[in-house]
Amino acid sequence: MAKTKPGKKDLDSYTIKGTNKVVKAGDCVLMRPSDSDKPPYVARVEKIEADNRNNVKVRVRWYYRPEESIGGRRQFHGAKELFLSDHYDIQSAHTIEGKCIVHTFKNYTKLENVGAEDYFCRFEYKAATGGFTPDRVAVYCKCEMPYNPDDLMVQCEGCKDWFHPSCMGMTIEQAKKPDHVLCSDCLSMWGITSWKLAFILNGSHPL
Repeated sequence: MAKTKPGKKDLDSYTIKGTNKVVKAGDCVLMRPSDSDKPPYVARVEKIEADNRNNVKVRVRWYYRPEESIGGRRQFHGAKELFLSDHYDIQSAHTIEGKCIVHTFKNYTKLENVGAEDYFCRFEYKAATGGFTPDRVAVYCKCEMPYNPDDLMVQCEGCKDWFHPSCMGMTIEQAKKPDHVLCSDCLSMWGITSWKLAFILNGSHPL
């Protein structure tokens, strides 16, 4: 167990002011920013302690939003994406506004409904250098971009790869229809033209 400085004591939990929500070490929280125009900061609570005047402080590990990172927000970053940084800090517990959940990327993609308190993290971030761990992730589609869970993608029934409708020359409405999809590479490999594909799938000539 970490040593506590004289005059301070470790706390098992902290109740957020004005609520009945209890925060413990390991929980993710929303913290009030100094600029009221900005969204709340997100952090993971590492430790809770009180001094001899009963002022409660929390040691936190910050999450960064993509736009707060050195590289900035990129096309494949999700709206609720965060990076777990190596930036630690001590903050007053009174700045905690609420609790939130930072899911693994895999678990986030399985959510049926994403609430205001739901976020996800797939990278750790070094605040000083702008480096990421892992430094490589799987890419998809012709554009070779990592998966953004906010963007609709369709799966090719041939190669089983995933594609953005726009990269396939499809509208969002067409992509949402339960029709068969083959990418251009699979069409070329099998020597299938668009009218042949329509005949195979629909059993009728498209014209």
